Amino acid sequence: QVQLVESGGGLVQPGGSLRLSCAASGSRFSLYDMGWYRQAPGKQRDLVATISSGGSTNYADSVKGRFTISRDIAKNTVYLQMNSLKPEDTAVYYCNARRSTWTTQYDYWGQGTQVTVSS
Repeated sequence: QVQLVESGGGLVQPGGSLRLSCAASGSRFSLYDMGWYRQAPGKQRDLVATISSGGSTNYADSVKGRFTISRDIAKNTVYLQMNSLKPEDTAVYYCNARRSTWTTQYDYWGQGTQVTVSS
């Protein structure tokens, strides 16, 4: 079992920056692929960025060059550095942990943190 707790959301002006954190409890954090997703009101939840257990990263086209995902294995934490924020980045941001074995798929979500980009 993995529990995920996001933090770092808030209100920021266009062009500003925020860093989201996702603290994971439980064992074997390093074996999980981690990701950030976001959901705006009335829209589906979309992928923002992922980082594999091996450190490979992937980004949605809309955030490439502006957002950076990273992980600190020692702290069991994943980060999302968000720069040059735009109003369209406004959403609830969710942390995800995912792992598959031969017999089981593990998929955990945090409770979400609100990011609002507005002047």
